[in-house]
Amino acid sequence: MKLFSLFTQDLAIDLGTANTLIIQDGNIVVDEPSIVAIDRRTGETIAVGHRAMQMHEKTHENIKTIRPLKDGVIADFQAAESMIEGMINMIGNKRRFFTHMKMVICIPSGITEVEKRAVFDSADHVDSKETYLIYEPMAAALGIGLDVEEPVGNMIIDIGGGTTEIAVIALSGIVCDQSIRTAGDVFTLDIMDYIKRAYNMLIGERTAEQIKIHVGSALPELPNPPDDVAVNGRDLMTGIPRQIVIGYSEIAQALDKSVAKIEEAILKALETTPPELASDIYKTGLYLTGGGALLRGLDVRVSERTKLLVHVAEDPLRAVVRGTGIALKNTDKFSFLIDRKGV
Repeated sequence: MKLFSLFTQDLAIDLGTANTLIIQDGNIVVDEPSIVAIDRRTGETIAVGHRAMQMHEKTHENIKTIRPLKDGVIADFQAAESMIEGMINMIGNKRRFFTHMKMVICIPSGITEVEKRAVFDSADHVDSKETYLIYEPMAAALGIGLDVEEPVGNMIIDIGGGTTEIAVIALSGIVCDQSIRTAGDVFTLDIMDYIKRAYNMLIGERTAEQIKIHVGSALPELPNPPDDVAVNGRDLMTGIPRQIVIGYSEIAQALDKSVAKIEEAILKALETTPPELASDIYKTGLYLTGGGALLRGLDVRVSERTKLLVHVAEDPLRAVVRGTGIALKNTDKFSFLIDRKGV
């Protein structure tokens, strides 16, 4: 048995629209942006993750950058395979000696059977011998320490890059859920559009992402406001680069409609929740996970709208991958894991 373990590699993968994280032996070994850089002439992969992100929106005609996932699912099959393989190779050269690879990959709850099959096929192409899928809200619940097997209702709101997953979980299953394609990437586009309209200035995706991190807010007034941030871009009138200074209140205005859509989805999920589980949720509150949970004031805004307690996970960005890691250790125990036979 000990000899066999030397030839196995167990990986938990959070295959996200914005970032991909991999856990091995209980430790996060890969945390990289979900992007690849391809040589147009040869089709070869030049860079994966952070290196590819540095090239994003700065390439010439011979290089293109691709984000293989859109709205939480694989949009470019070939690029996704290259990305997964590149990230697994980051773990170390020992991989070539392994003969048995086992993976648990998390997926959005609103995914179709065809999209599930695409994830399985991508895992097959990187030589995974045993592949399981887990829904993101279930992984997030495990990652923040909830006992998903208990007959107690818990509502998870996982705001990722491509999708916002809202699910009520009880007895190892998702009782009701909402999956909307309003999440971190839409917030980034909202910021780009706002600066274009308000300042007549064009900024790139990476700059908008930095604005979201530094001064992103769901409320126009915060008790501990962040400092204003300087933003560089191209003036649409003159074509000359210039700089503006922007504050969190303006970003709250830019994100207002998208945040409202997430609130509506939460209310819709609460409306379809069975009364006994709704009673549990009144006592336990709502749990925010994912990168979107870091948006300043979002917990306060959701709490005001729902009149319920809102808890932000301690490490919301890694909650899903940690839960996927727990599922990896207990594949024989958790009935909610999906294997190829179930697709």
